[in-house]
Amino acid sequence: MITYVFPGQGSQSKGMGGSLFDEFKELTAKADEILGYSIKQLCLEDADSNLGETQYTQPALYVVNALGYLKKVKDTGKEPDYVAGHSLGEYNALFAAEAFDFTTGLKLVQKRGQLMSRAVGGGMGAVIGLNEEQISDALKKNNMLTIDIANYNSPTQIVISGLRKDIEDAQPIFEGMKEVQMFLLLKTSGAFHSRYMQEARKEFEIFLQDFTFSDLHIPVISNVYARPYKQFAVKQNLIEQITQPVKWTESIRYLMGLGEMEFVEIGSGNVLTGLIRRIKREAQPLILTDIESKNDLQKDDLSIPPERASFLIEAETAEVHNQKSNNEKAKENNRKFEGISPSSLGSAAFKKDYNIQYAYMTGAMYRGIASKEMVVKMGKAKMMGFLGTGGLNVPQIEAAIQYIQKELSEGQAYGMNLLHNPLDPKKEEEIVDLYLLHGVKTLEAAAFISITPALVKYRAKGMTRNLQGEVIAFNRIIAKVSRPEVAEAFFSPAPERIVAKLLAEKKITEEEADLLKAVPMADDICAEADSAGHTDGGVASALIPAMITLRDQMMKKYQYQKKVRVGAAGGIGTPEAAAAAFIMGADFIVTGSINQCTVEASTSSNVKDLLQQMNVQDTDYAPAGDMFEMGAKIQVLKKGLFFPIRANKLYELYRRYNSLDEIDEKTKVQIQEKYFKKSFSDVYQDIKSFYPAEEIEKAERNPKHKMALIFRWYFGYSTRLALGGSEENKVDYQIHCGPALGAFNQWVKGTNLEDWKQRNVDVIAVKLMNDTVELLNQRYKNFLENCN
Repeated sequence: MITYVFPGQGSQSKGMGGSLFDEFKELTAKADEILGYSIKQLCLEDADSNLGETQYTQPALYVVNALGYLKKVKDTGKEPDYVAGHSLGEYNALFAAEAFDFTTGLKLVQKRGQLMSRAVGGGMGAVIGLNEEQISDALKKNNMLTIDIANYNSPTQIVISGLRKDIEDAQPIFEGMKEVQMFLLLKTSGAFHSRYMQEARKEFEIFLQDFTFSDLHIPVISNVYARPYKQFAVKQNLIEQITQPVKWTESIRYLMGLGEMEFVEIGSGNVLTGLIRRIKREAQPLILTDIESKNDLQKDDLSIPPERASFLIEAETAEVHNQKSNNEKAKENNRKFEGISPSSLGSAAFKKDYNIQYAYMTGAMYRGIASKEMVVKMGKAKMMGFLGTGGLNVPQIEAAIQYIQKELSEGQAYGMNLLHNPLDPKKEEEIVDLYLLHGVKTLEAAAFISITPALVKYRAKGMTRNLQGEVIAFNRIIAKVSRPEVAEAFFSPAPERIVAKLLAEKKITEEEADLLKAVPMADDICAEADSAGHTDGGVASALIPAMITLRDQMMKKYQYQKKVRVGAAGGIGTPEAAAAAFIMGADFIVTGSINQCTVEASTSSNVKDLLQQMNVQDTDYAPAGDMFEMGAKIQVLKKGLFFPIRANKLYELYRRYNSLDEIDEKTKVQIQEKYFKKSFSDVYQDIKSFYPAEEIEKAERNPKHKMALIFRWYFGYSTRLALGGSEENKVDYQIHCGPALGAFNQWVKGTNLEDWKQRNVDVIAVKLMNDTVELLNQRYKNFLENCN
């Protein structure tokens, strides 16, 4: 067997590539077009001394390695049995395995080089003479805990990575150890393959979302795991490679353990040839047990053709073949399991309808906390977010729509929230008219307890029939519900009385009224379990199956042509929670609380600082300000805050008394001085300019209603304090939040995402989906192994 290995950064030299550029003129021309400069001149002449700069080095090595591989195959007429690459060289190994074509690989490498070149202040050093355990011990004993191991090049040649000052300080310590033959400071601008590359990793992860990868035709050994790539994890491997160490020694030992193996270095220089010679001299082949061999087959089943894996199968004894236990049969089934990918989770139709890559959305958070920037970030990452319009006025919403549509001008997905407003139905319709005016095609209906004329009007507009006679609704509604009776209303066609009323008012046409009979009010239902904001405190494991059963019943009842999808929200902040939702049958998931503690969330830094510290037990229920009299509840942060206690106290007083005058004097003083920081009369003057005239007239006639309006003022006040980040009145912050954020905080503790300043909604989304898939694949494999 033969393995081709491709070198990485550090093997570059002036003159590399030689005649390859003239032999492969077409590919050289494509490289020039992508890079914007002559790759031939850079490699052969390097007139401006750029070849040593990361953003130039990586594309140059990729091109030379790739052309060298094509030349080798052309001359020999044969492909290798395995391929591996050191760091940057892994992209050439993937190119050889046909994961992507030449130009795609170059684009990836160009971006990678640009991102890594931005890392400044970092350094790397090669320690020669010590093994892995000795270096780890030296780092611990000398309290050099800010330094990571970056490359395991050979058993006694290991590269460390960290802040440049720390690496320089480490030099005399290592040089003072008698076993150390040499300590060499490497000429790099950044601390590659370490925790300090998190920013580059994050940006590269987003960049990779625009790419898909083909089936691997040759097994590729991963730098990160020192085992063959899993097909579905190609993208994740490339992401992790930026911050994880290069396990070159283990990779070569793994290949040595497969049998008689010849290694051929392709590309510039012979650095890897020397390292491999050293590994063979200092280390033994990695001989896997039968179980380990099978596990490797399970891991890379997609990337190793049967004939290439035959040596492992042949290694099994006749006894193993003839006397397979139930457990071994389970493992055989496991080997056939190809795994799932993040893009395969959820409903394919849902993703197609909304033109998104993942069945994942960020829900709306009121007063624009789910900001226009958050929506754009999600859209550009091929997912969907909803603007939080609750509490915003029409001009504010219109400005946000215009911004979003300008930024997402290439058809990316986005949606707008419509929060039920039982006290001002005219505003609901005004917002719907705004959406219709600007061509908003997706609406998230939240906190509705019944279908309203505004929703029906939005649904009706633009409806038509296609050539096959099927009803097409261009305006889609995703309804967030937590009660079966509300879900049933959205699963049903528009109420006839509302349709008749809109028709009589000439707000819809006869044709639209007729077409409304053939479709449900919502294209999708999001079953919202215990969550932030308005909540009924439902349990996801009970709510989601119940909603799916109801959906099936309603589909049968109305014989809809298109299936209504059921998604899940509430409590989703970890891979385990997301996995549970998908296992229960959710067609998509929606996250909320975890997005409030991100860079894009439009709330104060003080709020985000508080949220970053919370745990799962740090929330409580309080009255909802917009539905105060109805007793509706919201879930809020309680840790370090008085808001939940004070808000519940106000509702209890409202429930018990018929007017402010009935409340005892001591309590009234406490509310005015401690809660409101102003008198009831001053508050009433404020609300006169806010509420419609009819509401004030009603308050003048009804003392209990007047008390309700005054108490409701506190909810707006506490929200403004939080959004503005008032230091003086921090205890009165109203922060809608569910326990999902507490679980998320524990999940990311110790990673770069522990700090909210490093949290971006799209990065969180991608990580959550990737880790969910990893969890599901592993649990499924464990199940197969343990069955019977």
